[in-house]
This record gives sequence, structure tokens and C-alpha cells, in this order.
Amino acid sequence: MGPVTGPELLGSEDVAWFRDDDALPGAVRGAAAALARRIGLDGQRASEVALAATEIATNIGRHAVDGSVLLRVLRSGGRAAVELVAMDSGPGIADVAAALRDGVSSAGTLGIGLGVVGRMADAFDLQSTPGRGTVLAARFWARDTSTGQAVLDAPADEPPVAGLTRPISGEQVCGDTWAAKLDPAGGADAAAGTGPAGAGDGRPAVLILLCDGLGHGPLAARAGEAAVHAFRESRAARPEAVLRDVHTALRGTRGGAVAVARIEPAAGRLLYCGVGNISGFLVRPDARSSLLSAPGIAGHQMRGLRTFEAALPPGSALVMHSDGLTERWGPGLPGGLLRHSPVVLAGHLLQQAGLRRDDAGIVVAKGLW
Repeated sequence: MGPVTGPELLGSEDVAWFRDDDALPGAVRGAAAALARRIGLDGQRASEVALAATEIATNIGRHAVDGSVLLRVLRSGGRAAVELVAMDSGPGIADVAAALRDGVSSAGTLGIGLGVVGRMADAFDLQSTPGRGTVLAARFWARDTSTGQAVLDAPADEPPVAGLTRPISGEQVCGDTWAAKLDPAGGADAAAGTGPAGAGDGRPAVLILLCDGLGHGPLAARAGEAAVHAFRESRAARPEAVLRDVHTALRGTRGGAVAVARIEPAAGRLLYCGVGNISGFLVRPDARSSLLSAPGIAGHQMRGLRTFEAALPPGSALVMHSDGLTERWGPGLPGGLLRHSPVVLAGHLLQQAGLRRDDAGIVVAKGLW
């Protein structure tokens, strides 16, 4: 994974979740093509997006159990991409390498195969566990029409932070929201308020927010949007101070459970502060350690905030999720899962532990330390 160098991490906007039914391939294809054109992809690239979307959705419809597809826009540096995230609890793929070979396609699909989808995409990751299901993510940026290659300023590496949100069944909007941003002056001393900003090896700190707006529907979503706006506008470095800015912004809304994490790669440490039912973990292949939150509701009642500090174990991941996911996925992760991209790791946990009777939100960070 490459270094984080831009002014901010990839941001995303969820467009729609599509559940498994007979109309899934047509619905996903039409929405993907329209979205590709809307963000300015040319006709050929939009056709590739539509073709990949149809192959992915048809596989879900033919072979999956409890399958779904998320279609959304990713934005970075004034550029936009279409991303498809598919997940299911089906039989899984016994031989992923074989499934990605050219000419291999499941019965009933278009016949292009997932290997071709992977080559058309600028970023592609697939994780499958036999008997437990599959998670796939494919991302499509605009292409330079003279070379056919991705635009030069499109991020080539997997972003180190990725989040997924899914509304409660029957709702179109979700009260769970997330955001991430860089603090270029972000050495350990900057967060502590001691010493010059930018101390360390020059790698910026990363701040991450997860908010669970109280309840469901538009009013919960409004609280989440206010939290994200306050987080992006806050100039505070320490999670406790950022959370106080969010608390002020949520007055007059329903409020919500909120957690803020600060990753300092140069110092090898994590700072974490939360209020309400946000679960935070540092996860390794065979274990996880919990990050504590205080009781309360941001925007209404918030006392006794405290920022906790933890070392960042090599090869670990930070996982933050709302109570729309149970904690039954612990204490460790299936072998090899931590080698996958943050969005696929988030999709795996959402599929395994997400609840349909509640909004669900999860953020994963890895590869920064």
C-alpha cells in the first residue's frame, strides 16, 4: 500500500443498496451505467462499468444466499469513481484463483468472468470463505482516452481507510455515517500539544469519525450529516477536542453515539475517544483488544470524556462499528482476511455480523503503520 499524500482521504457517498431478487442484475446494471455517466466517465468506460455490474449482480442472483450489492461514488482530488461492493452468505468460492482465470464464468452469467471484471477495474479485491460467503469490491476511475489507462491523479493504491453504512430494512437513508481526514502537521507532539507540529518522520496523522445518529430515517441521517460536517471543519488535533466540536454541532438534532480515532503512524500509536454505543477494536489475526467509550449521547448528554492511547501492533487493523453490528465476529478473524483491502474487510464483517433491524455502520483502517 502506498503512502497517504493527498489533502484528505477518499470520501464516499452511498448511492443505493440492492438486495438479491430476480430483478437484481437489471437494476444494478442500469444504476451503474447512469452513475458512471453522471460523474463524467466516457461512453466506453461507462459500458465497462455496466458490464462488470451485470456480471457481479448475476453471480449474486444465481449463487448467493442473502446477497446484496452496494453502488456508490468515491471522490478524491476533484476526481470521482464508481465502486461496486458485493457480499453474500452463500457457498463461497472453493478456488478463488481458478475463478479469476480468463474464460471461467459461473453458469448463467454473461460469460466474461470475474477475471475480466478485475482487469477492467482500477482496483479489485475478492475474499471468499467456503460455506460462509464472498465479498467483492471493484472500483472504476475515468480513463485517459489516448492511453486507456486510469487518469494520472486517480489514487492507484487501496485507500487505507474504508467504511460501509447500510440502512435498516425499509429505509432509504442511513443514520450511521463516517469520515476520515489527514492532519499533515500531525506528529505525536501536535496531538499532545507539546513540541512543534509535524514532529516525527513526516507521515501525517489520520483522524476517523464514526457516528450513529439516534434512531432511524431522515432525522437520524440529519444528525449524522451534522457530525460529519463538524468533524471536517474542526481544527482540533486530539480526539476528545474533536468530539466536543461534534457535540456542539449536534445540539438541536437527535444526537448520536460518536467515536473519533487518531492514528499516528510515526509514533506507532492510536488515540481514541468515544461516547455511546460505538465499538472500537484493534484486531490481529488471532486476537482483538477493545477501545473504550463513555456513556452518553453526543449533542445531549456527554460527561467524563477521556482519550485513550494504545500502541499499534504491526499487521493489525482498526475496526470501529455501530451497534447495528453485533460483536459475534470476534475474538479473531479468519486466516488471511487481514491481507485484504479495508473495504473488503469491512464488507466481510458487515455481512457476518450486521443486523437488518438497525442502521449499520463500520469503518476499517489498516496499512498505515
